[in-house]
Amino acid sequence: MVAALAATFAVGAVAQTRLPPSAPAPASATVPPTGATKIAVIAFQPAVAATNEGRAAFAKVQQKFQPKQTELKGLSDQIDTLKKQLQADGSTLSPEERAARLRTIDDKEKSLQRQAQDAQSDFQQAMSEAYQGIAQKFYAVLQDYCQANGYGAVFDMSTQQTPVVWASKTADISEAVVQEYNQKSGVPAPAGAATKPATPAATHHHPTTTSH
Repeated sequence: MVAALAATFAVGAVAQTRLPPSAPAPASATVPPTGATKIAVIAFQPAVAATNEGRAAFAKVQQKFQPKQTELKGLSDQIDTLKKQLQADGSTLSPEERAARLRTIDDKEKSLQRQAQDAQSDFQQAMSEAYQGIAQKFYAVLQDYCQANGYGAVFDMSTQQTPVVWASKTADISEAVVQEYNQKSGVPAPAGAATKPATPAATHHHPTTTSH
């Protein structure tokens, strides 16, 4: 349970929140489109997490919940120790003593489960709020970038609902928009972070298919 909670605490979990920003309705075109329409793809949620502001915000949330994670790990270790002691002393314990130890272990396991569920819920809520705040601003930068570079449509390849079957590397504007956002936000890269953030570079996005 603690291992699962620790996995949830990873920064990568924020990309799984599935909470896209509330995008404003597109403005009516004042000039009829001419020629071919440029189309791009972006991994929106991972890109938000890859911005300097996103990495700093999510690291702050992780730091806030680190003491709780440590507390849960300590409780889990305590339960493991009690179980090992019970197994080692099993043959010498009276039925009453054995039952008492089992109740203690059971109570601690129930407490661990409740605390882990509460901590996971609180953590996900905090990460979601941090993501949404940045995603709204990131969308505005994305919109400006697309208008300035003549893109007529952009597909989000970070969600299973978007039917992006294939896209070339040149069509992926994730890194370009991240850099644009970093420049406009003025937020420096977190200390110790790589100079160039690792944004998703997947060029193929295959939907789930059924083999026949």
